[in-house]
Amino acid sequence: MDENYMMECIKLARKGAGSVSPNPLVGCVIVKGNKIIGKGYHRKIGSDHAEVVAVNDAKRRGHSLKSAVVYVNLEPCSHFGKTPPCTDLLIAEGVKKVVIGSTDPNPIVKGIDKLKRAGISVEKGILKAECDELNKFFLKYIKTRIPYITLKIAQSIDGKIANHLGESKYITGIRSRKFVHELRSKYDAVLVGAKTVIKDNPELTVRNVRGRDPLRLIVKGRRHLKQTFKIFNDNNYLILTNNKVKGEFILNVKGKSRFINLNDSLKKLGQIGIASILVEGGSTIFSEFIKYNLADEIIVITAPVIIGAGLSAFDEIKSTRISTLMRVKPYYIGSIGNDQLIIYKCSQV
Repeated sequence: MDENYMMECIKLARKGAGSVSPNPLVGCVIVKGNKIIGKGYHRKIGSDHAEVVAVNDAKRRGHSLKSAVVYVNLEPCSHFGKTPPCTDLLIAEGVKKVVIGSTDPNPIVKGIDKLKRAGISVEKGILKAECDELNKFFLKYIKTRIPYITLKIAQSIDGKIANHLGESKYITGIRSRKFVHELRSKYDAVLVGAKTVIKDNPELTVRNVRGRDPLRLIVKGRRHLKQTFKIFNDNNYLILTNNKVKGEFILNVKGKSRFINLNDSLKKLGQIGIASILVEGGSTIFSEFIKYNLADEIIVITAPVIIGAGLSAFDEIKSTRISTLMRVKPYYIGSIGNDQLIIYKCSQV
């Protein structure tokens, strides 16, 4: 039963996707007498934590938490932040046991220790892999202060992301494009190169699904970008450049010639609270992230079409030895309509 209740926590936590970053996704279920008496999730930054929502839900239903078991996908906090410590509430309510999925790597949390000192039984590691995957953005960010990086590639069955003329709209089907909009809504930012902006004139917004628009990041070398491009339709964008220019929507980073230093860029983006980035191209950008081993995940959507001569996602990587190739591990294989979906985890994860 522990796994069933933890899965319910995960389902609840997912409802906060796109609204709580850089905080974690957390769901909580309270059980007494083998029945759920309260549940809740963290809805947005600054709002009540999942444990508080679940406790209030149980009380509203007229239940006492004495001797209840609390399930939560992430270790409860024991420190004062924007809200009071969740552990203090659980201790005050007299719960018997707390069951946890993932431990929190933040050294100031220490929720498990505080609960145990109060005489509350603690069990951890229930559906740990699923709970860690749920909070992959948060777990990397809290450890490194660098965003989680996902490359999203839409290609033909012969591995092309554009034809020989550079045309790429649209290789994949309608359902896959809707899936990409859902993806965008879950990330803090979406990133493309200036060449992609010029060739495709993308909006990079969330459409046809509910969710927030991510911050749009444009990697700019020496190319001139007109303000009439769709990506500049509002002020939700940031240009990454090493040209040492000033502006409200400019982030100056290190770099040489037309190439920015991605390591420096990710560090600076982390400093402004960006915990996750969806990289949508093009080939130069994809290649740079792989070349410097900066990708955590690669999502490949393959349409049942053949392009022939054209551009591949990693055309700018020149491998000299097969033995030194970057290895990725398939994490999920499925389909979206007629398209194939494969999610790979990169070697450093």
